[in-house]
Amino acid sequence: MTPIGITMTMADDTEDVELDFAADEQDVARRSAVIRHPLVSFFHLFFRVVAIVAYLLCDWISENFASCFVLIITLLSFDFWSVKNVTGRLLVGLRWWNQIDDDGKSLWVFEAKKASLGNNIGTDAEARIFWLGLIICPLIWTLFFFISLFSLKIKWLAVGEDGQPADIGAFSGQLLLQRPDIIFGIL
Repeated sequence: MTPIGITMTMADDTEDVELDFAADEQDVARRSAVIRHPLVSFFHLFFRVVAIVAYLLCDWISENFASCFVLIITLLSFDFWSVKNVTGRLLVGLRWWNQIDDDGKSLWVFEAKKASLGNNIGTDAEARIFWLGLIICPLIWTLFFFISLFSLKIKWLAVGEDGQPADIGAFSGQLLLQRPDIIFGIL
């Protein structure tokens, strides 16, 4: 009997106690593997980076602003779709969509796959790639927006203004899945 009144029992030297450390070790080994989804990781960054490079080089390569604008918006649309439907699900186990119920109300559905042995969630390195891509690219588009604003390049201001919400929309949807208290605390 301990001073608090709780009885403690201890296993003697002859008793075998089975502890399943293998499951934890396998999960750690699986999560620490470098990259399990290389193609998905590549396309997570591909559309974003190509849109940024196109923004930087379009003025030198083409004189046609409309084709540059359409190219950049198309790349950002592909990026938004891939983050929402593919890379979020495979790299970090998050996905979301919108449904309209019978009353015509918009209903947002958020799903997060639980990390367990044998599921298809990405590794820690892939999660870092995913979140850094979602955080850094909107910051770059914000920088482009302010550069265009202060240099009075009004037509490029529209591209920076359109690039920012696409990346921020994908980021906020995934952030809401990861930490709903952050988004609802802001709203």
